[in-house]
Amino acid sequence: MGEVRPIVHVGDPVLHHPCEPVTRFDGELAELVADMFASMYAAEGVGLAANQIGVPLRVFVYDCPDAEGQRHKGVVVNPELELPGVGERQLDTGDEGCLSVPGQYAPLPRADHATVRGFDAAGEPVTVEGTGLLSRCLQHETDHLDGHLYIDRLPAKRRKQVLAAYQESTKADKASL
Repeated sequence: MGEVRPIVHVGDPVLHHPCEPVTRFDGELAELVADMFASMYAAEGVGLAANQIGVPLRVFVYDCPDAEGQRHKGVVVNPELELPGVGERQLDTGDEGCLSVPGQYAPLPRADHATVRGFDAAGEPVTVEGTGLLSRCLQHETDHLDGHLYIDRLPAKRRKQVLAAYQESTKADKASL
C-alpha cells in the first residue's frame, strides 16, 4: 500500500538541486513508488516527484486526467521531457499549484501537449503522452526532478507575491496551533 511521508516545502535544499538518476530497479524502488502514491493521495495531489518527499532520485508518479477527461496513472523513472517545437506549440495558460508550495496558485503558460520517455518501476521503457492537465503535470514533475519549482518560472513580481502569501499562510497556521 505504501507509507505516507511528509511533503517537503519550498526552501528545503532537496527541492532546489537536480535529482540523481535511478540505477537500480529493485524492491527499494518499488517501495519508494508505493510511498509516493500514498503520499500524493494523502495530500490530494495529481503528481509527486521523489524529491518532494525528500528523496533526490529522478522518479515521479501521477494520477490525473488529460484534456478529454480520461484519467491516467503511472510512474516514470529517469524521465526525458519532449515538447512540441516553438512554432508548433500551443500554450495552456491555466493556474498551477504545487504540494511543496501549499495553498498557492498562479497562472503559468505551459505547452498543451507533452511527451515523457523513461522507465517504469521494473525498468521497462515507457512513453507517456499528455494533453491538458496531464501535459502540465508531466512538465511540472520533470521540472521538480531538475531542481525547479513552478514558481521559478513565474515573473519575479508574481513569484514574490506567491511566496509572501505562502509565508503568511504558514504564519497563520502556526498561530492557530
